[in-house]
Amino acid sequence: MKLPRGSAVHDTAGIDAAEILSRARAAAGILRGRSEDIDRKRQLPDDVVALLRSTGVFRMAMPAAWGGPELTSAQQTEVIEAIATGDASAAWCAMIGADSGIFSGYLEDSVARELFPDLDTATAGFLNPVGRAERVPGGYRISGDWVFGSGITHCDLLTAGCRVYRDGEPEPDADGDPVQWRVMIARPEDFEIHDSWYTTGLAGSGSRDYSTSDLFVPEEHSFSFSAPRREGLLHAAPDAILRTMPGVPLGLARAALDHVRELAESRTDRTSGTPWARLERVTRTIAECEMDLSAARSYVFASLDEQWKRLAAGQRPTADERIATALARYKAFHSSHAIVSRLFALVGGAAIYSKRSPMDRWLRDVTTMCRHVDAGDQNLTSAGELLLGGSIPQKTLLW
Repeated sequence: MKLPRGSAVHDTAGIDAAEILSRARAAAGILRGRSEDIDRKRQLPDDVVALLRSTGVFRMAMPAAWGGPELTSAQQTEVIEAIATGDASAAWCAMIGADSGIFSGYLEDSVARELFPDLDTATAGFLNPVGRAERVPGGYRISGDWVFGSGITHCDLLTAGCRVYRDGEPEPDADGDPVQWRVMIARPEDFEIHDSWYTTGLAGSGSRDYSTSDLFVPEEHSFSFSAPRREGLLHAAPDAILRTMPGVPLGLARAALDHVRELAESRTDRTSGTPWARLERVTRTIAECEMDLSAARSYVFASLDEQWKRLAAGQRPTADERIATALARYKAFHSSHAIVSRLFALVGGAAIYSKRSPMDRWLRDVTTMCRHVDAGDQNLTSAGELLLGGSIPQKTLLW
């Protein structure tokens, strides 16, 4: 589903990081009022997509050479965080759709400009190589079934991770890896999209399954994460597309905490009649949640800033710096889940009524996003091995 570009509320041409963040914060208030509708429809409504597009979020990583704002990783994460204070599903789709600028840096410039003629082009798709790409003259014939296509109901381009085969046998990569992993780029209408997204939370992300059989994809419409073509900080490390992810749980937790703080201003304990603002169990919980959220947020932004400084100096991030960004992501997810869970319990019975309180949706959303692979405990296992002298895999989206 493609939206007419004229449907955007504001012109996005020439906007900078400060303006994108300002628009994201303004959009959050509107999104908060649309959250119930987004959740019920299990995808972003057209006007919500238009609102996101109007903020400039989809162009955040587009190169300055094209007239794009080319925000830093920290700036992009702050924008996603702001959107998440309004609605987590919208923020998740914004985070996914904003990868367009990163993907464009792995393609020949002329091809990228053809595929991304509009800086506000939104992408979606599952990147891990679960599909099969058989090499043929001029490109590939791809087949497969992919999952978790967040934003697939409104994207302009759809990606699909594949293993490459030649004459039925795995084709080695140029760097010596026995299996070549390539990401294919096509149109969403080239795939069959399956209405599979019936979930606990993040319902509005529309993260449906999709499949195709024997689809031809030209060679130039595919890329490898190991071979960026554009010089630039956004493409200088394999984890580029993961850097903004912590913004979603951090923004959701911020919204939940602000909601309960506001609630506490007028609420009293039913049994004792004591105002919440004077109850130790309330004040202590609020203070601890603020402390935990601030710590998780600081870890995320400090690790992103350190990595960016290294990249800006023309150096590759050290193993410890790459581990730090991965651990900060993990911490953001799980700290946010713990915070929302504590606040849900604090609010009590009122929190279970989805029509009366946003707490129910926030708990469902943060629980679902914590099932993402980058929030999985295997990240801790891998990080510990690396900290004790192991090596970082060359081809992985976790690091």
